[in-house]
Amino acid sequence: MAQTPPASLADLIAPPADSPMRRRDFVFGCGTSSYQIEGAAHADGRLESIWDRFCATPGKVLRGENGDIACDHYHRLGEDLDILQRLGVDAYRFSIAWPRVMDEAGRPNARGIDFYKRLLDGLGERGIRAFVTLYHWDLPQHLEDKGGWLNRETAYRFADYADLMSRELAGHGDVAAWTTHNEPWCSAYLGYGDGHHAPGLKSHRWAAQAMHHLLLGHGLALPILRANAPQALHGIVANCAPGYADSDTAEDRDAASLFETFQNRWVLDPLLKGEYPADLWRLWKGCEPLVLDGDMDIIRRPIDYLGINFYSRAVLRSKGADTIDWVRHDGVERTTMDWEVYPQGMQDLFEAFKRDYPNLPPLYVTENGMSSHDEVNARGEVDDLQRQSYIKRHFAACSRAMANGVDVRGYFIWSLMDNFEWAFGYERRFGLVHVDFETQQRTLKRSALAYADFLRERAGR
Repeated sequence: MAQTPPASLADLIAPPADSPMRRRDFVFGCGTSSYQIEGAAHADGRLESIWDRFCATPGKVLRGENGDIACDHYHRLGEDLDILQRLGVDAYRFSIAWPRVMDEAGRPNARGIDFYKRLLDGLGERGIRAFVTLYHWDLPQHLEDKGGWLNRETAYRFADYADLMSRELAGHGDVAAWTTHNEPWCSAYLGYGDGHHAPGLKSHRWAAQAMHHLLLGHGLALPILRANAPQALHGIVANCAPGYADSDTAEDRDAASLFETFQNRWVLDPLLKGEYPADLWRLWKGCEPLVLDGDMDIIRRPIDYLGINFYSRAVLRSKGADTIDWVRHDGVERTTMDWEVYPQGMQDLFEAFKRDYPNLPPLYVTENGMSSHDEVNARGEVDDLQRQSYIKRHFAACSRAMANGVDVRGYFIWSLMDNFEWAFGYERRFGLVHVDFETQQRTLKRSALAYADFLRERAGR
């Protein structure tokens, strides 16, 4: 039997008709990060970042690719702002490149800062609010040369950077939210624990210490941001995933719990409880970080919102006491990142957070999306069927969590456009907008057109 075509493009991705996500005050947007799209790596006084150095190290990035040009967003700002306006999003989430806005002595780089002023002004002119992230992994290399996030001083340099940017950008556009860190788990574990990301170090002890200094920098920055931008929300973004036991045994259930300790509680417990989860040191024996008196009080300072980046789940089994082993089942839907598509995991995760953290602040889905093999067809179109279905099912999962009492206030699709996907180079495409990296031609995928139609319908236009 032939399937009934959707009544409108919007129906391809829209949440259920009774979804609380359809309220006009619910924030819809999309996101990017500086190193992944800006390019202009050597323009206007930008310093070297740890990702510039990492990409230049043979064998670290697929095909030896880098972010020198990326999507050339730095030079195509007007075009990309017009795309955001075409989509009709309420808000745009982006990050500032720390190496672009300060010199090694901590003095402001006016040319780099001007780019972000123009970005914010352009968003404001188009009626789009800004969710500004201060750190999305591109640490200035000169700070890494002094120890990076293993050096406690970096937390204080981060607070200085937060102070500078929140003062310099005051009065430009409509900054709805300041975010300290995007995914400190990735910065700490992938950067210092397993070496998959810059700076490429490998030690669980270092990962634990880097995490502590990242979270300390977050806590130090919060009162500064509140003073300089009292009208905005202030928070942090964590990448989280639910863990499911491969079998209903005590051992596998423990493995699933240990995974969630490592993936979720390592970040959320310090922020919301003021302590590191004791079970983490079952996995990483003897790796506790150096914590000075008063540190945890700084880290647990109240936040206005918590951003959650959700993509997939993990299935775990035990290989013995205090161990976890990831299980990869065949025959399930996956993305080109080889991540299982499991929308129910979002609902399960959010409802678990509501149960486990009585002081859970309002949530925003700050990233959700998928990578697929997207090509422009002979008609100049990109019909990304899997992404359309992925978004629709995750919108539904978020809607169910909200119906069950979870306070979710916004949803940002990752990402606005295909971009530099870190260690995977340009192979993995997450964008609503297709980018031809040879010509920089932008093409709105069918998911983007459906998103725009849904947002237009919701606004009654």
